[in-house]
Amino acid sequence: MSLSFAYPWILTALIAIPVLAWLKGKRGRESAFLYSSVQLVRGMTNLNRSNVGAMLLRLRWVSLALLIVAAAQPRLPDGEAKINASGIDIVICLDLSTSMAAEDFELRGNPVNRLEIAKDVIRKFVDKRTSDRIGLVAFAGKPYIAAPITLDHEFLLQNLDRLELGTIEDGTAIGSGIAAAVNRVRELTSKSRIVILMTDGQNNAGKVPPLAAAEAAEALKIKVYTIGVGTRGTAYVPYVNAFGQRSRTTQKVDIDEDTLTKVATRTGAKYYRADNTAALRNIYDEIDQLERTDAELKKFQQYHELFPWFVLAGLMVFLLEIILNHTVWRRLP
Repeated sequence: MSLSFAYPWILTALIAIPVLAWLKGKRGRESAFLYSSVQLVRGMTNLNRSNVGAMLLRLRWVSLALLIVAAAQPRLPDGEAKINASGIDIVICLDLSTSMAAEDFELRGNPVNRLEIAKDVIRKFVDKRTSDRIGLVAFAGKPYIAAPITLDHEFLLQNLDRLELGTIEDGTAIGSGIAAAVNRVRELTSKSRIVILMTDGQNNAGKVPPLAAAEAAEALKIKVYTIGVGTRGTAYVPYVNAFGQRSRTTQKVDIDEDTLTKVATRTGAKYYRADNTAALRNIYDEIDQLERTDAELKKFQQYHELFPWFVLAGLMVFLLEIILNHTVWRRLP
């Protein structure tokens, strides 16, 4: 839980306190005892009149600061925010096979591998879909659920950032990846349920053929958009040589575009080929426009209000100053 304020702009008034304290100091510190000579009362306290007056003044400033904070209405979130989803549920199915290490894309002028550019584009896509529930499936030789379908996009993107090459048994189980993504949304009652598959190879692992997974998606009325990621012909792949130096070699790019096209067409979606950064961004922009629905968003958040405690603390400090000013540090004529 994090502290927030209903009226944070009121806190700017705190800036005036040190200014007022400085101006007050320019006029001299306030005395607690008024005697012709402080020697007459030095035995009553170990504070001189300047220190006592300053102490009382500091209490007044503390009291004022607490009341200003109270006026800004500090609060802690109490309960969950509820948002009406748009009615579109999306699962992104991302290839984590070792071939995704090929560096045939650019990001901010620097060469990056396919996984890094995929992460960057997915982040921007998720940021646009504020009212959609989105999940994440990663696959190589086997699929696994990287993030359940959720409206908590911050949690989703944290899990996206954790994805790394080499964490799953190698291979390219496209059919199993689609099946795992379809299973994520099959029980959901939504206006639209879609899967976005990103891969750079051919199906060579898993027990589910891609077209069989497409048939299941078609029966469940789930669209499967497919994206073939990678340049045409060959691509550079980094490796570490025998001397521990980083180098690059070329590998053939072999995407099964025919199967990916059939999967997308069968489910009423489209197949795209992304052979450069701009093309990949445009693909996600197009999917973003194709899968749109209007939604009225309502957000409800309950708060635990803290301002009564700050008011009480401010009044207690002010009362302490009054008591000290009229007892222990009383002004005497």
